[in-house]
Amino acid sequence: MKKHTNHISRRKLIIDAARTGLAAALVPLSGFTDVNQQKRGLIEAENKKPGSTDWQLTRVRPDRDGQRCPSIEGYCSKQSLKAGESLDIMVSTDQKVKFEIEIFRTGYYGGCGARLMKKLGPFDGYSQPVPKPGLKSLHECKWKPCITITIPDDWLSGVYLGRLTTLPGDENVPYWQSYIIFIVRDDRPADVLFQCSDNTWQAYNRWPNNYSVYTHPKGVEGPWADVSFDRPYGRQSQYTGVVNDPLSFGSGEFLSLEQPLSYFLEEHGYDVSYCSNSDMISPERGLKCKSFISVGHDEYWDIRQYNSVVKMRDEGVNLLFLSGNSVCWVTPFRASSDGRENRIIFRGGPYGAQNKYAIDRENLNGPFPERGPDEGFLMGVRNIDPITGGGDWIITKPEHWMFKDTGIKKGDRIPGLIGWEYMGEPAPIPGLEIVAEGTAWSGGVKPQRWASTIYTAPKGNIVFSASTIFWAQALGMPPGHTLPWSHWSRPHGPDKRVQQIMHNLLRKSGAL
Repeated sequence: MKKHTNHISRRKLIIDAARTGLAAALVPLSGFTDVNQQKRGLIEAENKKPGSTDWQLTRVRPDRDGQRCPSIEGYCSKQSLKAGESLDIMVSTDQKVKFEIEIFRTGYYGGCGARLMKKLGPFDGYSQPVPKPGLKSLHECKWKPCITITIPDDWLSGVYLGRLTTLPGDENVPYWQSYIIFIVRDDRPADVLFQCSDNTWQAYNRWPNNYSVYTHPKGVEGPWADVSFDRPYGRQSQYTGVVNDPLSFGSGEFLSLEQPLSYFLEEHGYDVSYCSNSDMISPERGLKCKSFISVGHDEYWDIRQYNSVVKMRDEGVNLLFLSGNSVCWVTPFRASSDGRENRIIFRGGPYGAQNKYAIDRENLNGPFPERGPDEGFLMGVRNIDPITGGGDWIITKPEHWMFKDTGIKKGDRIPGLIGWEYMGEPAPIPGLEIVAEGTAWSGGVKPQRWASTIYTAPKGNIVFSASTIFWAQALGMPPGHTLPWSHWSRPHGPDKRVQQIMHNLLRKSGAL
């Protein structure tokens, strides 16, 4: 990426001056406008607006299997969209009842975690049909929309939740709630591009009754099941102890595994823009940004996403893989039955080229129609077996710049930060450094080595892999957030050392 030398030198002057107490004298000496400060002001200004103290779910009523909320549930016609574009919202209730939709943008908002953007309704609720299983067990809803909304121009890029609430009309009759979720994206240059891992949310979504890519009768890791974004998000995965908050119904894995990072970024005013996995099938969006973040549980990538991010790295974009078990399965998109692009996915085959992990997956669950390249040469580390477990994040190279101002020493641990899935086996990339490593325990009894790495790409940009799904848990604790756990291990929540590491990585990546 092109470097703006004047801006970098000015920033260095201010930082150096601040250390000697002269920053106040230096700042007025230049008359030019700091463009990056203006961009950062978008997030700062948004988060100064009044937050909502009432945006969480209060009452949910799952079905007997705990996999859906038939009292009220819904989905959106698109994973993401820009201001000025329209979105259909589909809702079903199991009784004829009135309901309303409140749309919130998630962020920091003075610690509230979200802001009310619009209230819609009341609407007449009624039961919409559960689709019969199609080819490859596909469940594709074809519900009628209760409303079509156009995204206003002043809705900043972000992750938006629609809270669905029944209105029974009698205070003695309980109301019921769930969420819908969508992403507002934009095309502006930004310091940080936050990619939501919604392919993985959908791969693990069992709505309506145990239908995910993991629940086909032929087995849990084959290419046999298709899943559609045209259905509500029910309880996530067979790992209900991990994404463990029943008051997150309808939000995928965002509230459990990703919101703490968004909360942290917006608390500190970083210039962040948001996108879905499907927005990365070409590199144009990412090439406008200084850094790209993969967060949480980012397991399922279309091969075009992989090629896009390789292109971004090679063109100078910094890559921060704050995720685990990432880029594990080639996940081809295809259109819905009515022609909307990127609405159906399946497990096409493993990444990993001819590495042992990929070959083992092929032998156990193949044949697969696709095979991806070695993900380690992108991220710095590879997927390994076993991939599930828990442990501490243990520092091995405390002299590295990413640990500046943390007080960290060799052997120091961030408790419980490894899990529920992680990365290991560093790739043979020249100059790659292992900054943390240790043992994860699968089921508390089976050990596996994991490693966190960083390397410098040819244009001087960095590629960091935290090597754990739980990294975001150490960054923030939004209202209502529940710490995940797995394999008799759990993270402890916000940690000042990890927060400082995050600041160091972001600043090295060009974020102010």
